Amino acid sequence: MIVTKEIEYQDDGVSCRGYLAYDERNQQPMPGVMVAPDWGGRGEAACAKARQLAEMGYAGFAIDMYGNAQLGHDKVQRRALMTPFIQDRARLAARMKAAFEALTSQSSLIDAKKTAAIGYCFGGLCVLDLARTGADIRGAVSFHGLLSEPRGVPQAAIRAKLLVLHGYDDPLVPPEQVTQFAAEMTMKKADWQVHIYGLTAHSFTDPKANDDEMGLHYNKTADSRSWTTTSQFLKEILVL
Repeated sequence: MIVTKEIEYQDDGVSCRGYLAYDERNQQPMPGVMVAPDWGGRGEAACAKARQLAEMGYAGFAIDMYGNAQLGHDKVQRRALMTPFIQDRARLAARMKAAFEALTSQSSLIDAKKTAAIGYCFGGLCVLDLARTGADIRGAVSFHGLLSEPRGVPQAAIRAKLLVLHGYDDPLVPPEQVTQFAAEMTMKKADWQVHIYGLTAHSFTDPKANDDEMGLHYNKTADSRSWTTTSQFLKEILVL
């Protein structure tokens, strides 16, 4: 049976509320997978993904980037919530590390040596930045995430294996940003891979995405293929 609970944690005086899902029938600590939401915040999509991960035998942990589980209900609100972190990547990394520590602190449930992070759009950037800090996670998966390298932020050797799932027609992440990411990760000697889906735009995993102005469009095929790839990747790094 899948059970869920909120985990409250702190970062820089901000109270964050993560959402943990796991199968209570598991008798041993489980691999933990963080879910970093898109720019809208820790809404139902992220919580549903945590529950899906729990069905797969992991503990899924939907994290709260904005504090108090705040949600952005339109583009203006979402941009206002996200922008401070885009402009201050050290703050972003600190918020991610707080979430990671909140997950691993659940020692009776979580095997702290078997953790990973997946993220969507803004959340994709978040999990990559967590990996860039040298966090002791086994892997990070970015779905249509931003790939730009942070500037002026202390970084360490990347321990995580990295999987980037990208739409070729994503206007927010042009081909040159993908090339720059590849060069960055090669220079840092990271274990990385990028899967590029043709005829695929930003937010390709979101069935509600349909915004010509921003280039956000759902793609059922890319959604399915990317999750199949992710499932195998998580099995590789957390189970095998």
